[in-house]
Amino acid sequence: MSEYAETTAKEQTTDQRARELPERIVIPPIKGEMVHLRRATIDDIARMEVIEAYVGASGITGKDRVAERGAVNAWVRRSVAWSNGEKSNESGVGDPESRRTIAWSIVTEADHDGDGELDAASSDNVIGMIFLIDIDGWARSARIQVVLGKDYRGRGYSRDIMPRVMTYGFAPEPAGLGMHRIWVAVPEQNTRSVSVYQSLGFVPSGRSRDALWNASENRYQDLIVMDTLVDEFDPIRSLDAFGMHVIEDNPGVKEALSAREHSIVIQLNSVHKGDADDAAAAGQSGDTAQTSADETSAAPSQESQPNEASGTAKTDQKAGDADNNWPYSSDERKTSKDAWWRTLGRGRKRDTEGRR
Repeated sequence: MSEYAETTAKEQTTDQRARELPERIVIPPIKGEMVHLRRATIDDIARMEVIEAYVGASGITGKDRVAERGAVNAWVRRSVAWSNGEKSNESGVGDPESRRTIAWSIVTEADHDGDGELDAASSDNVIGMIFLIDIDGWARSARIQVVLGKDYRGRGYSRDIMPRVMTYGFAPEPAGLGMHRIWVAVPEQNTRSVSVYQSLGFVPSGRSRDALWNASENRYQDLIVMDTLVDEFDPIRSLDAFGMHVIEDNPGVKEALSAREHSIVIQLNSVHKGDADDAAAAGQSGDTAQTSADETSAAPSQESQPNEASGTAKTDQKAGDADNNWPYSSDERKTSKDAWWRTLGRGRKRDTEGRR
């Protein structure tokens, strides 16, 4: 074997090894402003029944109640197996493609609805779960899914926790999972979730026609696939869009902030380099101008001043665009300065709350 072939084989082996998921995962706790996350346990599966997490599953995920319950059961067991260092063929719930799952339980010790009682005392303060599913080390891709109890939907909990889980998912190893892509799949009738995902930076990437059955309307419906990439996701703006704040000691946050600052510097340097190139090109053009142009430049008119101001404004706008590196323009994102979620749900009857 030639030296080149040996080097190539070593590089391929190293790359393949780098894309293999670890044998064991330490699932970190994650703090939110309204709730916090801890790794899900087998006992939490029964708590999901207490909070009626599978009511209305058809309208939220497109599955019936039995299928949703079975999926959550399998996801939690796969997560526990991975955290225990069990191999796929030992856990009994392994994936033939060696994909993995992480499950967190969503926990609150607060009285957000103002009724004088803890929100989820009957379920040991568990109000739902959030998952990273189909974690593919080779493709660096994962799917995110939230399942909330019937009484805890539409209160802003997903908006609090999803960006923080995604920050961990995108953060480079060992601080995070080092994912390149995170995606979601949502039934077309669940327009509320589509809106939330768009606000988090997800963009539609495909549609599976008639992939789901809409039981409430007795017809088929499409499944919408949305995703976002590591260089598109901005954890600061995804939280700011809902009046949330960055919690810097959460896993992956420091790395995300550092990467964001580095990206902004690169873009600003690119802007300045482009302006310098434009100026150089303009200078070369001026060297070949006729003497009549020299006479004109000797007596500058007032008309040149607005052009200079316009050039300055253009540079400032470019710098602003570099700082605002986000799939949506600032006009389309209505940042809430009043943190609307702090009072959302108060005075509402829980049994009439809508889908998340």
